[in-house]
Amino acid sequence: MKLIADLQQVYVTRYGDGDVTPVDPAEFAPPLGHFAVGYVDGEPVACGGWRAHDEAQDSLRPGDAEIKRMYVVDAMRGRGLARVVLASLETVARAAGRKRMVLETGLRQPEAIKLYESSGYARIDNFGVYRHHPESLCFAKEL
Repeated sequence: MKLIADLQQVYVTRYGDGDVTPVDPAEFAPPLGHFAVGYVDGEPVACGGWRAHDEAQDSLRPGDAEIKRMYVVDAMRGRGLARVVLASLETVARAAGRKRMVLETGLRQPEAIKLYESSGYARIDNFGVYRHHPESLCFAKEL
């Protein structure tokens, strides 16, 4: 998918490499995941997904839904599309019985940090492959 390739290029530009998190597209299949794509005039311009976590590990809890691959193309930023995708992911996760949304973002993504904090997300201890990564920030929000 072009949106994911574009997002990986953003990571390369900001961090020097792509996202190292292992992600299998099958993890986003309902009922243990969800992936959304937003369109404007028939063109894909925004995306994001969540995948279920049902085992406690680091700061993850059973019932968590981890947000992955949130992205809005540059030309469409500042129009609230990321907020719409995020709200949609939360709604679908809640309906699927998920208890909390969790995510990782990086220090070099201030717009993402602002979106999550303004949407009610609070810092938690880093988890998974980002557990000891100095530029990673993890967040959570109860659903």
